[in-house]
Amino acid sequence: MMMMLRSLSRPLERCLGVRAGGDALMWHADLKPHASGDFSIAVVQANNCLEDQSQVFTSPFATYVGVYDGHGGPEASRFVNKHLFLFLHKFATEQGGLSADVIKKAFNATEEEFLRLVKRSLSVRPQIASVGSCCLVGAISIDVLYVANLGDSRAVLGRKASGDKENTVVAERLSTDHNVGVEEVRKEVEELHPDDSHIVVYTRGVWRIKGIIQVSRSIGDVYLKKPEFYRDPIFQQFGNPVPLKRPVITAEPSILIRKLKPQDQFLIFALDGLWEQLSDEAAVNIVFKNPRAGIARRLVRAALQEVAKKREMRYSDIKKIKKGIRRHFHDDITVIVIYLDKHRGFFCNKRTKQNAMGCTVAPVDIYSFNADGGDEDLLQKIT
Repeated sequence: MMMMLRSLSRPLERCLGVRAGGDALMWHADLKPHASGDFSIAVVQANNCLEDQSQVFTSPFATYVGVYDGHGGPEASRFVNKHLFLFLHKFATEQGGLSADVIKKAFNATEEEFLRLVKRSLSVRPQIASVGSCCLVGAISIDVLYVANLGDSRAVLGRKASGDKENTVVAERLSTDHNVGVEEVRKEVEELHPDDSHIVVYTRGVWRIKGIIQVSRSIGDVYLKKPEFYRDPIFQQFGNPVPLKRPVITAEPSILIRKLKPQDQFLIFALDGLWEQLSDEAAVNIVFKNPRAGIARRLVRAALQEVAKKREMRYSDIKKIKKGIRRHFHDDITVIVIYLDKHRGFFCNKRTKQNAMGCTVAPVDIYSFNADGGDEDLLQKIT
């Protein structure tokens, strides 16, 4: 693990993808190496300002994956994209390796730093108190997988079936959807607030906490966590403050630690824009049955084809819709597929490991193709 951390201090190659032909709002990196195999990433923008952010950091000894789904604006997801991995590196170095405690500390530090940003910015931009982000992180170190999640983004494992069905693949969900549309999550929130009969209400076709937000965990959304913000006169001028006795959502991630096995084929990390259109099983089967190059882009297109089918349109018509207006048809969609060759007994030679050193950070905004230098800033801070 320490060898992996030392590798992060070396210059990492910047690996940018390209726009997809025919869809000006799609960006992708079709196939890149990492320590255990290959990975593919794709993003399609629907909002006027892209609220999804994503990144993959690779070294010869480890792979880090992050996908962040902003809401209320892009500020929180962009902030997480630039700070969370720095904190992971810092605490892992201090504690001699990655662990559940390291991950929790990194999430908490990111939350606290964003809170400081909100406090500094409130007088000039009060709405920043209502900006937040879901957060899904995966880390592969040696043969151990860590998955940490806030919100309703999802990590799904494609695992080879056993017995007579060994030529098929099974979908295994590795993350928890922190969304009150899930009955178990809804009950969890209600049990935490027994004195509030309206903590979760059904409005505008879905269950929402205080009639506002569907997810029960996030980075940001400070006005739903800190009572002092809803009392602030500046914030009260901005919108409808929510009276709070205590926080109604948290930034405590759910964490899974799993030893990778030979039958584990690949991982799909995706934001809810994909899962609103495709089931876990459908996504896993698409990855299993198709070539690697461009597989993330293939998943995004499969989701957009489902969008078109529901609207009785053609996919080619969806591609012509401009950002902002397109949000009425689907959400921003981000997908990262990680292949697990090493853990299936495949030989990873020295050259593959050397090529695996690098980073891929999706553009801050697909339309302007602006990567905002985010990966270079991050690497400079790590070094």
